Amino acid sequence: MRVWRWLFAAWMLGWASGCASLPANDKQTPSTAFTQHERTALGQLAQARRSQAGARSDSGFFLLDSVDNALASRIALVDGATRALDLQYYAIHADASTEVLLQKIRDAARRGVRVRILLDDFNSVGEDAQVLRLAFEPNVEVRLFNPLAGPRNNMLGRIITSLHDVGRMQKRMHNKLFIADNAWGITGGRNLGDRYFGSGDKQNFVDLDVLAAGRAVRDMSASFDRFWNDKLAYPVQTLLDEDDLETLRKWEPPAAPARGAASEPPKPVLPVTVSPTVLPSVSPAEAAQAERPPLDLRTIPLVWAPATLLVDEPGKIAPGDDEVNAGDTVIDGLLALMQQAEREVLIISPYFVPGERMMAVYEQLRKRGVRIRVLTNSLASNDAPAAHAGYARYRKALLEMGVELHEMRSDPETAAELLGSSRGNGTRHRWFGSGPGGSKGDAAQARASLHSKAVVIDQRGAIIGSMNLDLRSQLKNSEVALLIRGPAMAQVVTRRVEHTLTTGAYRVENRGGDLYWRAPAGASFGDEKADPGASTRLKLMVRLLGPFAPDEML
Repeated sequence: MRVWRWLFAAWMLGWASGCASLPANDKQTPSTAFTQHERTALGQLAQARRSQAGARSDSGFFLLDSVDNALASRIALVDGATRALDLQYYAIHADASTEVLLQKIRDAARRGVRVRILLDDFNSVGEDAQVLRLAFEPNVEVRLFNPLAGPRNNMLGRIITSLHDVGRMQKRMHNKLFIADNAWGITGGRNLGDRYFGSGDKQNFVDLDVLAAGRAVRDMSASFDRFWNDKLAYPVQTLLDEDDLETLRKWEPPAAPARGAASEPPKPVLPVTVSPTVLPSVSPAEAAQAERPPLDLRTIPLVWAPATLLVDEPGKIAPGDDEVNAGDTVIDGLLALMQQAEREVLIISPYFVPGERMMAVYEQLRKRGVRIRVLTNSLASNDAPAAHAGYARYRKALLEMGVELHEMRSDPETAAELLGSSRGNGTRHRWFGSGPGGSKGDAAQARASLHSKAVVIDQRGAIIGSMNLDLRSQLKNSEVALLIRGPAMAQVVTRRVEHTLTTGAYRVENRGGDLYWRAPAGASFGDEKADPGASTRLKLMVRLLGPFAPDEML
């Protein structure tokens, strides 16, 4: 009954605001990236690193394959910025690791750095809406991309109030960029939040980013500017104010009284104590525990190589525009690159729902003798069971054409073995571990979930970005990726992935019409005859969802 009453309250909120509409976006002031990057300390460092390497290519790269380096690199960019910080994300969660970054960003703004944050609006609800408090700091501007009208109390209420405009709700800005002084930048699979930096209490994402220096960053900034100045980018102040955020902070779902008990009068709202943190939900002690020293940009090994930024245009997700021209998207460009493969394509995609067009490409490659290896999530490790339902319907067809499928194991002990820990042993090469926070639960017991998005072609080029190999990335979301040419980065990515394949992933096989999950040789876990680690209820749910969910919605 408590659940149904909560659902009814959410429905009432949705009914009350179902006719809400967005305000006119007429207060948007255009701005562009800082152009004199060579006059900043970060710009001069990038040029010095290139000169020291004697590199012909004007872009340098460092793979961020550990949670420590992923957070420490962002801290280094914020600490080193003197003129501009530009952040573009699908989701920024209100937790300890985010608090560390937001405090440093606030400090940067107070020392004169211009800060622009562009955030997709879908997840800015409930506690995560408190991230928007930064918009009311001097020298900081925050815009919400493709916003949804209606309440921000909780995700369920947001979805209910958006059912009249499902098309708009489905089209999201999935890009991830973190740029400092137009000189150094980060792109890849990670959003901002504890789960992306190894300190989630129930789940931690195995993810990849790449740190870039030099010309490639100018391309990243140009892409950021196109989205920032698009008509779908709404300044936060046109959608809500500080009082709205305070109201959201105090709101709680209505609790049902005990059976037979009289309803209690509402409790008075107590005065809010001013917090030294940006996020009210994070204590100073939690933020201190999540702190990390910055990555040393002077000494990290950089791969200098030609690179191309693959990026969708903002118009891809314009409301009402349901047609995407073939060949115009990041995924279409990626498929075109795959079709040039001569020997092997290695795919890392958490959500792998190919659809007919992608299946046709894979079939053509296999007919030419090109080896295709795929690492994706198992049902147990997948944080989106509906996406797994879409993938499952293609599994046997992929195996029949000779595609090698590997599914990541979710168990915490496997994650610990795979990704290790950087505390106490001096190493910083890990994908997962105790992480920076640990305040909301035991991160060592959290399950692992694949979130890396990358493709390696013939060991001659690596593509690392925000995209999944699915129809949602192809048709609905905007995406961004870096194509880094040459064998150096391709080999680094391949070594990381192959370590996972040989220690923490099952090889899926078709044995007489039945699927079989084979453990790697010498693994501490055994083979399985059904989706490994998944509960009966989860398996049943996926079977029920499978026949009805359209591929492009997963």
